[in-house]
Order: sequence, then structure tokens, then C-alpha cells
Amino acid sequence: MKFSLKFLTLFALLFVFALAVSAQDATPEATPEMVEKYCTPEIAAENQAAGITIPMISKGFQHQFWQAVRLGAEQAAEDCGVIMTFEGPENESQVDRQMDMLQAALDLEPDAIGFAALDSQAAIPLLERAQEEGIPVVGFDSGVDSDIPVTTATTDNVAAAALAADVMAELIGGEGEVAVIAHDQTSRTGIDRVNGFVNRIEEAYPDITIVDVQYGGGDQLRSTDLARSIILAHPELKGFFGANEGSIIGVLNAVSELDVADQLAIIGYDSGAQQIEAIRSGLQDGAITQNPIGIGYKAVEAAVMALRGEEIEPVIDTGFMYYNADNIDDEEIVAVLYQ
Repeated sequence: MKFSLKFLTLFALLFVFALAVSAQDATPEATPEMVEKYCTPEIAAENQAAGITIPMISKGFQHQFWQAVRLGAEQAAEDCGVIMTFEGPENESQVDRQMDMLQAALDLEPDAIGFAALDSQAAIPLLERAQEEGIPVVGFDSGVDSDIPVTTATTDNVAAAALAADVMAELIGGEGEVAVIAHDQTSRTGIDRVNGFVNRIEEAYPDITIVDVQYGGGDQLRSTDLARSIILAHPELKGFFGANEGSIIGVLNAVSELDVADQLAIIGYDSGAQQIEAIRSGLQDGAITQNPIGIGYKAVEAAVMALRGEEIEPVIDTGFMYYNADNIDDEEIVAVLYQ
């Protein structure tokens, strides 16, 4: 995995400056709450002496997004003097595999645990066990339908997807047919991104019709097949929204294969080398970027805070921005992109 020098050097800026997004008067905005670091050298020394362990169970490793989240978690672990492990299933369809990982992590009796749920309900029995055993749970990226986690470090995915809808509407002139490919219907991120986009279109743009919403499990090949089928079934299609890295790469693959790039407005989510190149080349119009390093960092930091009895907000908003070919090289955008 390769990160740009600017990415790494500007990471600290995410904890000092609030990032805001705007597209039009009705566009949602998000501002991260990452103002300063909690862990001091004294806290780190105490944690090291106590041997504090915090396993992090992610949704998978198939996308570069999770490598960036891990980078942030590793930095927080270093700053806070804790032992952190980071693992996830091979792909984001393996809910059972993730449950096995969560159970194995709990069996090791950790001090706290971080969890990004593939299924917002499937993990609740195991999280109830963690609660009974006094193990604080911190959600990251994708939460669960429970108040057991002490907090969740995440993007406001409803607002971010609504911003994608606003930009899409502007790109296609406020009318026409659009489609969505998302990763799943079970994770909080999958649910919120689809709802945020669909609801915004339905509420604000009556002349735009969403002709199809499909779920590719975050798998590029499956998402490619789905996107190809949608394009062939809807020759008047004017726009496509891909709700995560795997989904949008599938869209890009299908658009390239069918040679219909000039006919479609394409908006994605996250970054990664292929998506960044597509935006630079003009194949893709733009994307919503999260702050994956900030998500990982704040999740580990929140776990340390919970262990020390600190009061924590139920949601840590790590922010989002829209980027395209015009601003992709701006410092505040470079700071949250990953390749």
C-alpha cells in the first residue's frame, strides 16, 4: 500500500481544522470533531505498564479503505501506548466469519474492543456478552442497532449520500434516470448511504427517477455485472452512484466496457487508486471522501477514553467532503485520500 507524502504529513491537520463541504444552499454539511488528541505521554506510559489490549474487528480487507483505517488505528495505538490488533474477513459478505473473529477476540478477554459491523443486528448477542463482561465496545465506520457501544466513530453517511444526490442532480440538469449500486442492505453504512441518496432525490428532485438499486456485496466483479445489466436495461440512464469503493469500481468497469462514459454522470464513495485516476481522466465526475485514518484513530482513542471513565459523545463525526478534478489536489482533499 502506498500513501502520498502529503497524505501522511497533513494527517495531523485533521485534528486541528474542521472540514466543511458545500455544493448549494440546501447541501448537507459535516464537520469533524477531531480537535485535539486525548492521549498524553503520561497516559501512554500508564497504558503500557498495564498492558492494555484493544482488538479491532473491521468489515474486511478487500478495499484500500480498510488499510487506511488500520493506519489510523496503529497511530492511535502508538500515541496511547496500547496493544492493538486489526483484522477482518476476506470480503464484506462474510458475516459469519466476522462473528467468529469477534467471538475469538472476546475469548482473549481484551480490555476494550473496536467493531465495524457487517450486519447491524447479527453481532448484538456477542456485544451483549462484552457488556456483561465489562468490556467497552467502540463502533467504527459502521455501527449496530444497539446502545451497547459507548460510541461510534463514523461518517454521517446519510448527509454524505444526500450531498452525492445534490451533485448528481446538478450534473444531469435536475431530470432523468439514475441508478445506485451499494455494498449491502445489512450494514449501517449500506443502509444509510442508500437511504441518504434515495430520500434526497425523492424529496428534492421530482423530475429524477431512480430506476434501480442493486447490492454487489462490495465485490468489484459482482458490481460490474450488476452495473452492466442496469445500463443495458435502461438506455436513457443519465447517472450512477456507487456507494463504496467496490461498488463504484464495478460501475467504472461496466461503463468502460460498454463505452458509455459520455452518457453518464458518475459519483462514487471513498477513494483508492482506480477511482482517483478515473476522476483525473474524466471518466468519473467525483466522489465523497470519508476520513478513514481519522475513523481508525478516533476509535482506538475512544476505547482508551472509555477505559479511563471519560464521558464520550455517542457518535464521533469524522467528517466528509466531495472532491472532483477541480479540487482533488487541494491540501484538505489530499489529506483524506488514500491510494
